Amino acid sequence: MSGKERFPVFPSRMAQSLMKTRLKGAQTGRNLLKKKADALTIRFRQILKRIIETKTLMGTVMKEAAFSLAEAKFTMGDFSQQILQNVNKASIKVKAKKDNVAGVQLPIFESFKDGNPPMDLTGLSRGGQQMKKLRDNYEKAIEVLIDLASLQTSFIALDDVIKITNRRVNAIEHVIIPKIENTVNYIISELDEMEREEFFRLKKVQEKNRKLKAAEDKKRQELKDQGLLKEVDAPNLLADEEDTDILFK
Repeated sequence: MSGKERFPVFPSRMAQSLMKTRLKGAQTGRNLLKKKADALTIRFRQILKRIIETKTLMGTVMKEAAFSLAEAKFTMGDFSQQILQNVNKASIKVKAKKDNVAGVQLPIFESFKDGNPPMDLTGLSRGGQQMKKLRDNYEKAIEVLIDLASLQTSFIALDDVIKITNRRVNAIEHVIIPKIENTVNYIISELDEMEREEFFRLKKVQEKNRKLKAAEDKKRQELKDQGLLKEVDAPNLLADEEDTDILFK
C-alpha cells in the first residue's frame, strides 16, 4: 500500500479511533450530500417542466400581443409618440425574493402594479377598444416574461449547485472514504504486526530465562554433589512454635 493511498499517520490505537471517527463523518456527509442532490434534482426537473410550459405560453401570448399591436396601428395609425409623451413611470414593476431549497437560495421575481396606467386621450376618437386590448395583452406578456426570467435564473443556479454537489459526493465517495479505509486497514495491519513482534519477543525472553535457570540449577546440583553447598531450610512462619523470650526471663 503506497503512501499516496492513505493519510500519513503513526499506527496507534488513538490514530485508529480518530480515523474511524473520520470515516463515519465522511459517510454521513456523503449521505447528506446525496439527499441534498436528490432534492435539488427534483426541484430542477420541476423548474424545467415549468420552463417548457412557460415558453410555449410565451409564444402564444407574444403572438396575440403582436397581432393586437398590428390591429391598433391599422385602426389608429402611429401612436407611439403619444404613448411616450404620456408615460413618465412604469406601471408594472418587479420585486425579488429568495426561496430556500435544501440550503440553496434561489432568486424569485414577481411582478406587481405600481398604480394605474395613465389614462390619456389616446384612442378616444377611434380605436379605443383595440388600445385596451393591446395594453392587456402586453401586460400579460410582461408577466409571463418575468415568470420565465425567474424560472431560468433558478434553473441556472440549480444547475451549478447540482454539479458542485455531485462533484463533492464523488470526491468523498471515490477519494476520501477509500483513503480513510486504507489508512484504517494500514493501522490495523501495523498494530497486528507489532503484537506479533511483541509475542515473539516475550517467547524469546522466556526461553532465555528458562535456559539460564536450567544452567543455574545444574551448577547448584554440581556444587551439592561436591559437598560445597549446603541448603538451609527456611523457618516456617505459619507453624505453631513458641519463640524464645529474649527480653524477659
